[in-house]
Amino acid sequence: MDNTFRIYPIGIHNFEDLRNSNNVYVDKTELIYRLANTNSVYFLSRPRRFGKSLLVSTLDAYFRGKKDLFQGLAMERLEKEWNVYPVLHLDFSMTKYTALSDLLGQLNLNLYDWEKLYGKEEVEGTPAERFRGVIRRAYEQTGKPVVVLIDEYDAPLLDSNHLPELQNELREEMRKFFSPLKAQGEYLRFLFLTGISPFNQMNSIFGGLNSLQNLSMQDGYSTICGITEKELRSQLKTDIILMAQVNNETYDEACIHLKQQYGGYRFSEHSEDIYNPFSLFCAFDQKNYGNFMNRAPAFLVDMLQQHKVDISKLEGTTVTSGQLDAPIAPIADILPVLYQNGYFTINEYDSEFQLYTLACPNEEVREELTRFLAPIMGT
Repeated sequence: MDNTFRIYPIGIHNFEDLRNSNNVYVDKTELIYRLANTNSVYFLSRPRRFGKSLLVSTLDAYFRGKKDLFQGLAMERLEKEWNVYPVLHLDFSMTKYTALSDLLGQLNLNLYDWEKLYGKEEVEGTPAERFRGVIRRAYEQTGKPVVVLIDEYDAPLLDSNHLPELQNELREEMRKFFSPLKAQGEYLRFLFLTGISPFNQMNSIFGGLNSLQNLSMQDGYSTICGITEKELRSQLKTDIILMAQVNNETYDEACIHLKQQYGGYRFSEHSEDIYNPFSLFCAFDQKNYGNFMNRAPAFLVDMLQQHKVDISKLEGTTVTSGQLDAPIAPIADILPVLYQNGYFTINEYDSEFQLYTLACPNEEVREELTRFLAPIMGT
């Protein structure tokens, strides 16, 4: 590909589409290989626009044995067998949830697609019974354990945050639907869940998954989403050079500018600084250091309107890991919500007292906070 013409994966969440259309891809497949071949049940929380859906899609392609898509990546060197597994992939961000029927509709669409592949028995009436049957038949028909990928599990709960009664109905329906996962370990090869909301909230739906590992604040996987300084200066060096040329900067000046504008995220005690991938690729695409954050989602605006907080006083606040993992509903403290949505990040960690100091990660977020969110919060 011509180094002066680069295609950036802006709004592309499908790994196969990204690779087939020669989009720029920052290689995360060494971490993905380790993830897929260490444990079998995981949860990851990250803010919006940090690449969770692309990560899930990459896992989908890997477990389906799509070897050609990984040419030139670390996975090509690491994987020797390329086994093909049945994959059940659910993405809850495909619709808005304003009624219980919206959730049931999404579940039925997925179940219908899976049942076309693996069949259905008449006695299976409820979504949970159908889900249990699909898992069992997929295992029996392929001879391989099943991979279950659940992306944005909390979308129904976030959409209904201002409607507690509906939210409880949605949570209960999801809890029932996913209950087969607790007793079907013999049929499962891998289970991976993502969302914005933390582990504690997820546990109310998937509470029986006793072996589940929460990766959200683990050093070893802190960089599985987002772009590190090393990745920026190696895999995206061409893009920095082009950015510097257009903006009449030196290479080093462009690096500093990019870090100030889009870097600064940390998701664990000893995490490297991480760049927001969406904003970074938008900047490379447009060749300017703009603000590319989408406006705050409706559920967050609703929460901010209920909590009148002076944003300027939040910088430097210390919290425990339990506070960072606080459920979004019911909400008692707005700071964990701002952290979970990427408006604040870990700045320091005190190992003696096990306290995290939070701060705004970069100039892009600071502008978003002061220009758009502060008026909502009444500050």
